[in-house]
Amino acid sequence: MNYQIPLAERLRPQTLDDVVAQSHLTGPQGVLRKMVEQGNLASLIFWGPPGTGKTTLARIVSQESKREFFQLSAIQAGVKDVREAIQRSKMYGGAILFIDEIHRFNKSQQDALLHAVEDGTITLIGATTENPSFEVNPALLSRCQVYTLNALTEDDLRKLLARAFQQDEFLKTKNIELKETEALFNLSGGDARRLLNLMDLIVSSESSTETDSVKITNAIVTKLAQTKLARYEKGGELHYDLVSAFIKSVRGSDPNAAIYYMVRMLAGGEDPKFIARRLVILASEDVGNANPTGLVLATNCFEAVTMIGMPEAEIILAQCTTYLASSPKSNASYTALRQAQALVRKTGDLPVPLHLRNAPTKLMKSLDYGKNYQYAHDYDQNFVVQEFLPDALSKTIFYQPGHNARENELRKRLKQLWGNHYEY
Repeated sequence: MNYQIPLAERLRPQTLDDVVAQSHLTGPQGVLRKMVEQGNLASLIFWGPPGTGKTTLARIVSQESKREFFQLSAIQAGVKDVREAIQRSKMYGGAILFIDEIHRFNKSQQDALLHAVEDGTITLIGATTENPSFEVNPALLSRCQVYTLNALTEDDLRKLLARAFQQDEFLKTKNIELKETEALFNLSGGDARRLLNLMDLIVSSESSTETDSVKITNAIVTKLAQTKLARYEKGGELHYDLVSAFIKSVRGSDPNAAIYYMVRMLAGGEDPKFIARRLVILASEDVGNANPTGLVLATNCFEAVTMIGMPEAEIILAQCTTYLASSPKSNASYTALRQAQALVRKTGDLPVPLHLRNAPTKLMKSLDYGKNYQYAHDYDQNFVVQEFLPDALSKTIFYQPGHNARENELRKRLKQLWGNHYEY
């Protein structure tokens, strides 16, 4: 065995049974397994974090369905490469074309795939770490099944390590004592490839010709990760650390730290649209009704970044980042959402009050649908006290306005309108 090949590559699964995790796709009742077994393979897009098996699954699907397999990287390939792959596929009577990071294809490159996917010349399998709803053309997306791959759980990572110790010829020559796993799993971030390559690094660094014993502790893992892996790796641990620091700095009203982490991400090659999307989410989740203009600015920021592109997009991102970081904060609407979701899960489908129901037919009217509904605009201040929630939830409060200038005004208005019905 060539031990120069990374451990993650040496252990790459060869069958669906070898795949750790993703049982919703590969398990006995998994949709992907059934698709392969029935020989009814559709064009697919695998969406999930790095190291969750997107490329591996594409290769396995090709092998188990006995189809020719062509692979392109969206970073390097152009329309010409796509057309050449389509022509080669015709020679084989149809083949699987795997496109890694398909979200990096522009519209013309994605359009070049449409006809071949539609007429079955190729079966497309795309892999993306980005939401395909944003990054894949609707016309192409409508021709594909989208399957989500999940980050590996700690239990999955343990199974993966156990398999590595049992199957890899190099690791079997070492006496490996896994004393602590916390740092190893934390630094892996649910990424199988990162876990295995980190293990490869540790074993290679800590073992010697004199002894084959390797003791793995949190301290050793952290030391090696800092000295060997401390670089911005899109999708890797530092990537997530920077994103987390950026979000928390905006939320914490520190424009200086926020702009610093934004620049770190851009310098490391982060897609500016990813940052812009995070700002849109932040504007609603963390600024909210304390400053509704934040969401307007963030949405316009995303549109402008998409339209302008780098390097000028960084100016727009800087403006939006510093504005949101400097704005008053409220997560009241986000909290209301989560509380309402929890209650819906608990109480199920409670009946809508009769007076709020739609009554388009005589039968519905005879059943008192819509009866006694009070039209708000017929009353002073365009408001009248009436029950809108299901009877079982009467007077339940989900939205508690935050303590800031704008939401204090909202609370004052709600108290004036509702009196003692809701205790604002």
